[in-house]
Amino acid sequence: MCKAVDNLSSKSPEIRFNGFTDDWEQRKLSKVVNVMDGDRGKNYPSKDDFSNKEHTLFLSANNVTKEGFSFKKNQYITEERSNALGNGKLKHNDIILTSRGSVGHIAWYSREVESKVPHARINSGMLILRSNNNIEANFISQYLKSPIGKRQIDLISFGSAQPQLTKKDVSNYNISLPDRQEQLKLGKFFTDLDKTIALHQRELDNLIKSKKGFLQKMFPNNNESTPEIRFEEFGEPWKKYELGSLIEYEQPSKYIVKSTDYDNSFKTPVLTAGKSFVLGYTNETEDIKMASASNPVIIFDDFTTGSHYVDFPFKIKSSAMKLLSQRTEGNDFYFLYYILKNISYVPQSHERHWISKFSEFSVKIPCYNEQLKIGSFFKQLDDSINLHQQHIEKLKQTKKAFLQKMFV
Repeated sequence: MCKAVDNLSSKSPEIRFNGFTDDWEQRKLSKVVNVMDGDRGKNYPSKDDFSNKEHTLFLSANNVTKEGFSFKKNQYITEERSNALGNGKLKHNDIILTSRGSVGHIAWYSREVESKVPHARINSGMLILRSNNNIEANFISQYLKSPIGKRQIDLISFGSAQPQLTKKDVSNYNISLPDRQEQLKLGKFFTDLDKTIALHQRELDNLIKSKKGFLQKMFPNNNESTPEIRFEEFGEPWKKYELGSLIEYEQPSKYIVKSTDYDNSFKTPVLTAGKSFVLGYTNETEDIKMASASNPVIIFDDFTTGSHYVDFPFKIKSSAMKLLSQRTEGNDFYFLYYILKNISYVPQSHERHWISKFSEFSVKIPCYNEQLKIGSFFKQLDDSINLHQQHIEKLKQTKKAFLQKMFV
């Protein structure tokens, strides 16, 4: 169990596990780990040496991210090429620190990671921190991810166009250490938290992947009048309509927020059709778009063609969008939203697209009851995805708070 510490000193964290009271000891990082760079000599691999599958993973910025290791995009070198290199081969418990470009990303080469990737090397924009037997590598990696650890990395990095860290500066990095038993407990605590986050992230990734597959198969291809997958009670061909005959638009100018002094304590969200969606919250009370579950709208970015389904009151940041709604009764609006989302179109120039392009696109739709089933199916998928995303965000915020209060 953790508890808040009374009579807090600058040498002990705000929250500690029961049974630990000794002050933490400040040391130079070079006194507790060996700071090592890789082989940057004549045998350093060139582009032609890389392949999609070989003996040794040659780490890139894609593999060491702010979240830790990622193995979605890998490049490999042969065993012969790896043996020709000197420093830079990973060993169990090594910590990898990115030292050029996106500096300060941390990954721990744990036994679990080693079992999946048994042969790996760092590139020239990374450093290896190899701990001695008395220091827990997992603790070091979590310390470096903490706010106090990140602040130090920010202080010793240099360069604006491409930030860098030097081996010498990293060696002089100050780190505070508790005794080894407290290191073990802290390391395990954050590892367990990371595993929980990773588990939920995998579940989310699987949901998103499933949704992508359903989108491809539950709507007809260009030359087809029926989709590959249907609910069994439906068999009639889908009919063609012009999108503008199904959806009408409203200019958004009257709903633009007057002040960008946002605060999360305010009531009304300010939206964008981009990825961020919610820019902040305003206390303005006039000219609010009163969307609701019974009167939803789609905000459509007129330039990028991005869109979001909205069923709550809101204001907007700019006029670079259209507010779309159902033109007539007899269609399911959530289904129409996915008809819009499923249009394969990439903007080629910086121009408005709804009136000149999208409203004239030909789309295929089924009868109302089939629309309702498809719309409900994707609404349930989206709700599940949103719940997973919210849960992951809460876990990340919990971890962030503990990192703030459990290191010094």
